[in-house]
Amino acid sequence: MKDIVVLGLGKVGTLVGVLLSKKFNITGIDQKKPHYDFKLPFKVLECDVTNEKELEKIFKKNDTVVSALPFFLNKKIAKMSSILNMNYFDLTEDIETTNYIKELSKNTTKVMAPQCGLAPGLIGIIGNNLASEFDKLRDIELRVGALPRYPNGQLAYSFTWSPEGVINEYINDAQVIQNGVKKMVPSLDGFEYINIEGQEFEAFATSGGLGTMCDTYEGKVDTLNYKTIRYPGHGKLMRFLMYELILKNDKSQLEKILSNAKPPVKEDVVYVYAVVEGWKKEKISRSEYFKAFYPINIMGQTWRAISWTTAASLVSVIEMINEGLLKKEGFIKQEEIPFDKFLKTDSGKLFLD
Repeated sequence: MKDIVVLGLGKVGTLVGVLLSKKFNITGIDQKKPHYDFKLPFKVLECDVTNEKELEKIFKKNDTVVSALPFFLNKKIAKMSSILNMNYFDLTEDIETTNYIKELSKNTTKVMAPQCGLAPGLIGIIGNNLASEFDKLRDIELRVGALPRYPNGQLAYSFTWSPEGVINEYINDAQVIQNGVKKMVPSLDGFEYINIEGQEFEAFATSGGLGTMCDTYEGKVDTLNYKTIRYPGHGKLMRFLMYELILKNDKSQLEKILSNAKPPVKEDVVYVYAVVEGWKKEKISRSEYFKAFYPINIMGQTWRAISWTTAASLVSVIEMINEGLLKKEGFIKQEEIPFDKFLKTDSGKLFLD
């Protein structure tokens, strides 16, 4: 990999470009050039990503595509990448999109790696790392929360990332393994309470967080699930909006209401929590991982926790492939990525601070 095009220059896409620019030639693409109070270390082109002819011209000058676009745009981007035999990476949490990309990967000699963000992405890498310690597995439970550090209001939430993505996770069913069987369960269900360092949170099922892990662990584990962490009361109010007011049938209106009511905040926190239970040398055992991530300074700029954890996860995977630490062809599952090697990449080291 040498020449990389990054699609979508929101906070995450921009930071992906910034981090990659240390080692690669980067071209950033967005419908309109972003306006930041600092100079970007890569060139930016204006292009409507739905204009396939213009996009193809740009793609042909590069060897790798990174999509930081909303999930519903990624099928066409991935298809063009496959046809042009380019490496492809994205942040999608959408199960249908991931399955589509997996099929595309069968007809390319390059890498296709969707779901390289936080959840799916980093949480699967961590979960698999814990699971590898066991001789026999019983349960894998993964939890992630991207939250305002200082919540207000009954919803106790601010959209620190794509409202479209959040709503998609809340509406679509979640894939899990229960009693050893892979199945689908409703999102915004399966409520539980978690105490993190003396503060109480709720967690509930949401779609997409496990990525491809159910396929990987089917027949190997009794329970595998992913839940999103929120402040108490959030899930009940979201169920009211979507199912009693029936806004699940009008996603655009729901997005508009929530985006207007809950704008992004600068002070956020990302909680990552994984628990694995099973047997080590015939003795029942439990392993845990927990860490809270906060905004940090990267190259002279402060980046929100959700932005840098997502961007650094994706860039770490690209760095690993470039350094020969992962395969350079075919479909890459996040749970195939060794956590110890991930943490040794330049971007992976950010998670150690």
